[in-house]
Parts: sequence; structure tokens; C-alpha cells
Amino acid sequence: MNDEVHKAFEIIQQGGIILYPTDTVWGIGCDATNAEAVAKIYKLKKRIETQSMIVLMNGEKMMYNVFKDIPEVAWQIMDLSDLSESEQAAQNPITLILDKPRNVAPNLIAPDNTLGIRIVKEPFCFKLLEKMKIPLVSTSANISGQPTPKSFKEISPEIIKGVDYIVNLQRDKIAGKPSTIIKLTNDSQVKVIRK
Repeated sequence: MNDEVHKAFEIIQQGGIILYPTDTVWGIGCDATNAEAVAKIYKLKKRIETQSMIVLMNGEKMMYNVFKDIPEVAWQIMDLSDLSESEQAAQNPITLILDKPRNVAPNLIAPDNTLGIRIVKEPFCFKLLEKMKIPLVSTSANISGQPTPKSFKEISPEIIKGVDYIVNLQRDKIAGKPSTIIKLTNDSQVKVIRK
């Protein structure tokens, strides 16, 4: 795994895009602070830039680097530490949409000045983020409007040809459910977008 983390990290540092396994589905990713790399993903997915993508982070330090104000409820939603392992496994990964991001590529920020983020525990993503020290873009590995691939085998040749590196891990894994999406405003309004 360390080898794959190293190879993916080198490609990302050079402004490349990778195809990699996440805690939900296979994702296309790049350095979340590099607007040119982000634009390559939009182009590959044939996705309009107003349909923002999410970023993965590995903890509190990274979150505070991107959001100055994080509503208290965000920590409560993400804090599954008091649940048993089986209860945690039953929980979908959670994507939070928060207000007023900074220190990321402008073409990642939604028109309403928000950004979706997910804290990852999946070992490959976690280690890659530790090495990067900045957020990683994550968007499903499909052309916009087409179904999200449930496994590596279902990813279209167009996507496979369009990335700079494919992580050689978990290629036979069948994806779990996509994440639950919850939108939080700085005045602590909570809205579930996708269960």
C-alpha cells in the first residue's frame, strides 16, 4: 500500500489526476488546491463546473485550514466514536456541506459559497492525505449523468484512459452505499440532501 500511496502522491504533486478506491465508490481525485487539475476532472467527467465536487480530509487540522467557522453540530454528526464497531459499520459515510470554504481551488466551490467534505478512515485515502497535507478531490468515476460504477470493472474505458494514474488496490471490491449528504449552515441549520 505504501508504494501506491507514494505513486499517487507523485502524480498529484505534478498536477495529475488519479483513479482510486475510497470508503464508498471508486473516485477520481487531484490536489484540491490546484484549479487546473480540478478543471481536468470536470472535463473528463463532462460535468459543468457549477456542479461542485467534494473533497476528502483526514481530520480536524485540515478542516480548520479550509473552514474558519465550523458549526458545533458538524463535530456531533461526525463523532461516531462512542458507537460500537457494528453500529459504525451500519452508518453510511457522511459528507458535510459547509459554508465559506477557503484555501481550495475556486472551481471547487459551489455557487452558494459552500463545499462538501468527508473525513476518511479508509487506509489508502487516509495515508495519501497524511502525505499530501491538503484535501483530495473526490468524485465518482463516471461521465456525468451515467450510473456510478459499483466496482472497478464497471468504470468506463473513457475514464480509465483519461486519468494519469490508477491505484492498484481493491480492484475486486464491490462498493458500499454512497455517503449520506448533510448541509450545515454557519447558523446551525441542518438539511439532509441524500440519505
